[in-house]
Amino acid sequence: MTISLVTGANRGIGLEVCRQLAARGHEVLLGARDPAAAERAAKEVGATPIVLDVTSAADVERVAAEVGRLDVLVNNAAITYDTWQRPSTADLDVVRDAAETNLYGPWRLTQALLPALRRGAHGRIVNVSSEAASLAGMGSGTPAYTASKVALNALTRMFAAELASDGILVNAVCPGWVATDMGGPGGRPVADGAASVVWAATLPDGGPTGGFFRDGRPVPW
Repeated sequence: MTISLVTGANRGIGLEVCRQLAARGHEVLLGARDPAAAERAAKEVGATPIVLDVTSAADVERVAAEVGRLDVLVNNAAITYDTWQRPSTADLDVVRDAAETNLYGPWRLTQALLPALRRGAHGRIVNVSSEAASLAGMGSGTPAYTASKVALNALTRMFAAELASDGILVNAVCPGWVATDMGGPGGRPVADGAASVVWAATLPDGGPTGGFFRDGRPVPW
């Protein structure tokens, strides 16, 4: 049985990733900050609820102690799509808050779960990023969100290099503009964005690592 943990999974892309992984036969651990929300969402998709705030060291340590073996970690939890800000006037407290969830959260959780991933059969780490983090086409918008996702991409590359000898594949994925609470209306269906993440979570042994992808195709760094 493949065991997968998805963070920020009580709604949107995270919930749909859980649904699709469960449909593939994975045992899915659905992480969410609110216990009631985790319970409701897990029941909807046939997953096991896990109370997990990625900014909480205590939560991360508890979950790491509870998870004996893990095959897939999807770092999906994210906050602060700050369309109202520009870098010249950005509130740096907002930037720090975004980094706590979007960068330090995945970093902290990945460190804590590495022993469980090394005990798994086919380690996969998927960092849910955004094309907003692509330096090739970057503008001035969403500075807190964008900077945190650029850093997450860098973290992806570093972990991929370190863990290559363990056979753990580490990739960043842009799900595209998806119609979620964060993305707003007008985006593509949630199922399509989630499928992009699931592709990276279910790569075969010998698949790509240290890449940035959308729909299975590379995105410029």
